[in-house]
Amino acid sequence: MPLSFRSESHGNIAFGFFNIESDMLLLENYFFFADRFCEWMVESAGRADSGLSGLHCHAYHIADPNDIGDLMGAIHGIRYTGFIGKIYELFPFPEDPKDFKQNPKGNQTQGIVTSEIEAIAGEKEFTIEFFEKDQVQLGPYVFDMSVFHELIRYVWQGGYPRYKEEIKPSYVLKMEKHILESHNRFFKGVFSS
Repeated sequence: MPLSFRSESHGNIAFGFFNIESDMLLLENYFFFADRFCEWMVESAGRADSGLSGLHCHAYHIADPNDIGDLMGAIHGIRYTGFIGKIYELFPFPEDPKDFKQNPKGNQTQGIVTSEIEAIAGEKEFTIEFFEKDQVQLGPYVFDMSVFHELIRYVWQGGYPRYKEEIKPSYVLKMEKHILESHNRFFKGVFSS
C-alpha cells in the first residue's frame, strides 16, 4: 500500500506499491515498475557523487486523478474506477487479510499491467537529479536525503505490508548490494538508519 512521504517541493505525496500482485509503484501520478526503480538506484549508486548530473528515465504519467482511480474503493471491492480499479478487478484484494503481503514475483504480471496502463497513459521523461544541498529530485518531486533513503527502504522491504515470507526479488537484492558498495554520499547509510 502506498504511504505518505514528505517532499520538499509538493508537501506530502503518495509513494508505493498499490497492488500485491504487481511490482508497479506509484509516485503520486507517475507509475513505474520496481525493477526499473531498482535499476535507477543501481546506476545512480555507481556514479561518483561529485559528477552527478541527471539520470534521464521514463515513467508512465496519468494527469487526471479520475484516470488513476480509487485505491481504497478497489481494496474494499466496492469501487473499481480508473487504472487502479482495473488492476484490482484483475488481481483482487485477498479475502484473508493475513494474505496481504507483497508478492516477490510481482514482476511476472508486468505484461498485463503494462497493457492496462498504456491504454490510458504514455511514458514521460522522469529525471533523477542529485543536488549539493543533500536533496534528490525524482521527476518533479524534491526530497531531502533522509526521505530519499526511506523511499529506497520502502521498496527494499516490500513496502507495507512487506514481501511475502520476507523473500526479496533478485533486482531488490542487486540494488541492496550496489548501494552497500557505493561510495556515493547520497546512498551512505540507506540500510543503517
